Amino acid sequence: MPKLKVDGIEVEVPAGATVLQACEAAGKEIPRFCYHERLSIAGNCRMCLVEVKPGPPKPQASCALPAADNQEVFTTTPMVKHAREGIMEFLLINHPLDCPICDQGGECDLQDQSVAYGRGASRFAENKRAVTEKYMGPIVKTIMTRCIQCTRCVRFAEEVAGVEEIGAIYRGENMQITSYLEEAVTSELSGNVVDLCPVGALTSKPYAYEARPWELRKTLTIDVMDAVGTNIRLDSRGRQVLRCVPRINEDVNEEWASDKTRHAIDGLVRRRLDRPFVRRDGKLVAATWDEAFAAIAAVDHGGSVAAVAGDLVDCETMYAAKVLLRGLGSSRLEGRQTGMDYDTSSLAAVNFNTTIAGTEQADAILLVGTNLRWEAPLVNTRIRKAIKKGAKVFAVGPEMELTYKVEWLGADLSVLGALPEAVTKAFADAKRPMVIVGGEALKGGHGATLKLVETLDLIKDQWNGYNVLHMAAARMGGLMLGYAQAGGIADVQDAKLAFFLGADEVDFSRFAGFKVFIGHHGDKGAAAADVVLPGASFAEKSGTWVNLEGRVQRGERAVFAPGDAREDWTILRALSDVMGATLPFDSFAGLREAMYGEVPALREQGLVAFDWTVPAIDGTASGTLDGYPIKDFYLTNAICRASPTMQRCSAELVHGESFAEAAE
Repeated sequence: MPKLKVDGIEVEVPAGATVLQACEAAGKEIPRFCYHERLSIAGNCRMCLVEVKPGPPKPQASCALPAADNQEVFTTTPMVKHAREGIMEFLLINHPLDCPICDQGGECDLQDQSVAYGRGASRFAENKRAVTEKYMGPIVKTIMTRCIQCTRCVRFAEEVAGVEEIGAIYRGENMQITSYLEEAVTSELSGNVVDLCPVGALTSKPYAYEARPWELRKTLTIDVMDAVGTNIRLDSRGRQVLRCVPRINEDVNEEWASDKTRHAIDGLVRRRLDRPFVRRDGKLVAATWDEAFAAIAAVDHGGSVAAVAGDLVDCETMYAAKVLLRGLGSSRLEGRQTGMDYDTSSLAAVNFNTTIAGTEQADAILLVGTNLRWEAPLVNTRIRKAIKKGAKVFAVGPEMELTYKVEWLGADLSVLGALPEAVTKAFADAKRPMVIVGGEALKGGHGATLKLVETLDLIKDQWNGYNVLHMAAARMGGLMLGYAQAGGIADVQDAKLAFFLGADEVDFSRFAGFKVFIGHHGDKGAAAADVVLPGASFAEKSGTWVNLEGRVQRGERAVFAPGDAREDWTILRALSDVMGATLPFDSFAGLREAMYGEVPALREQGLVAFDWTVPAIDGTASGTLDGYPIKDFYLTNAICRASPTMQRCSAELVHGESFAEAAE
């Protein structure tokens, strides 16, 4: 490990570290534009110049210079100060004076560093260069005259997203960043280039000209668009969420977020349920809370009551519904809306045991019935990292582009019983073998994939390579709370009274009883219900969610629900009084304590340790996988379907529609 001095401070850094990293270890701030911790080194901007001895008598780019023993680094000498001022002057030569109208204003690296390290004046008197705008799709707005050619967006698209559709054309002063043939970027992670861009060249198109950062109230919460549990920050003004950006969590999402996570939030204010409705004469009509509760209480259910949890619901809501049903003499709970009925007697057997971060360490990976690119984009990026370290990837299912090299084994599940020699050899040589089972394979192949634990030797010391990939944010929390019947949702379809907790993906034609929908959007569930009770979305309530790897996480309320809508647990608490089964808590804190008492694992944030036991189920499988559960990445839930941005993404990126851009 090299030892060196930075401004007289001795530091020791790992082998392979750069001088820039050594400076940061010494507590010194080094300005940069092109350097990013998660991307390859480009050395474009030269803003990170420092003086190094021994070495040439000129400043050197610290981001590209390896740290070595006995180096002396100086970050504040007159030479360094003069060099940084010159670099900043060059960067600003062609940069327009757009700060008053630029969406990056207030959180712009170029603004901050020009104040801290710039000269305060420019000697350039020539005409500024102008660059025509580029089209990158419905997510990213481009004003390329502002671009300083740091190439962060190019490197992200190639190295992280795996979609090489952003690049540079021309040379020198004429260099321009553009998408391939100026078409929309097809990556489901394209919105991350907005965060990466250190200037205002790439900004968020849906958020354009909406607000300044100092106007916004910032709330830390958890994303519910998939089961990854991306840590996010919701920026709101008044009663509306205007922006969603990722937070850093190395174990879950690093610092990335999918486009659906970022931009579905404009669906939070559209198609909202803001008052109760009761069906009369075949039509839903507005009603008071008392009228809606009375209609539910009048149902003669005789204890035949069921609750179906949707994909976005929090653990507190599911627990309140569970206690209400218990008071009504029922335990018929189900959370798998679309009909899956895999064995849940062992939660470890339906968990992502390797963990999301652990995926990077795998050296042989078998995907079974999963389209990772749409079902969990941020797990897909981890597999790309594993491949860079030498991992081999095999897959069972219909062939598709996953952004990396895959050896496809066909779409017939019977191949799991007789894997090709190339697969068995790769797994025999692997120290960290890994199998990922998707929703399509769970329907009839759960037992066959569990058989692979033994045949492929997936469990080793400090390593469990068996993983089930859920797609719903509520799934693991629901399974921990008992939202699973032996026969799946078919076991609750004959209930005389059914509560749907934000469940919009159910086949409602199979439910003949009285249907009560508690949710936030006027989608499929509300259209089929006999009584609609307006609830709160994930942005409008505090809650607990458990992600696909069994990680307990909590989110906070960013805004209040519209109109007469209420937090879901308060609706169930008020309804319990009317139905004669009063819930034993009157506050959110009381609800949580009761939930922790029944499921202690939900008390502490972090990974839950599930005991590994393999259910005694059939280890054979047959049948062909015709497709994957997610047919349209951008329209997977009620919030997305209400979002104009997600509708546009679906139309353009999934269905190939073209849109004419108005001239500006």
